[in-house]
Amino acid sequence: MIVVKIGGGGGIDLEACCDDLAGIARNERVVLVHGGSQAATQLGDALGHAPAFLTAPSGVRSRYTDARTLEIFTMALARINTAVVAALQARQINALGLSGVDGRILEARRKEAVVAVEPDGRRRVIRDDRSGILERVDVSLVSALLAMGYLPVISPPAYSPDGPVNVDGDRAAALVATALQADALVILTN
Repeated sequence: MIVVKIGGGGGIDLEACCDDLAGIARNERVVLVHGGSQAATQLGDALGHAPAFLTAPSGVRSRYTDARTLEIFTMALARINTAVVAALQARQINALGLSGVDGRILEARRKEAVVAVEPDGRRRVIRDDRSGILERVDVSLVSALLAMGYLPVISPPAYSPDGPVNVDGDRAAALVATALQADALVILTN
């Protein structure tokens, strides 16, 4: 079994990825996890809600996910998920699209507060961010779909008792691969 993560940034050729995935899926069970940051940025711009980014004290830069951004992000991911499933179906691979919320595949704890470092070095505490920390992966639905011959296509967001939250797609793919005891995790990124 192989888990493949397709990044959501620019520079990824989804058609070529689907060609490769179809070839692999004819001989091996495959689970696909994908992101959608570039599509979310484009959709947000089109809807007049440009993305904002935060820099953590560690230097890591991430998307600020307020309620509207989460809504846009979810729409963009659903569009990508459907496109990937359709592309795989066109290649005779019986794919099925899911989000991490479906069947609680991905469960996270919403971050109560996020500390951001401003350009001038000041720290700011943000309490309305809708991002989360992955805490649990339940692959029972994914395993059942694999047993039925489907290629699961999974995207964030994750389930949280506080509502869906944005989570790191690479981390989600790694946890899915671990939970499935996959032979390999392949991460395709720009």
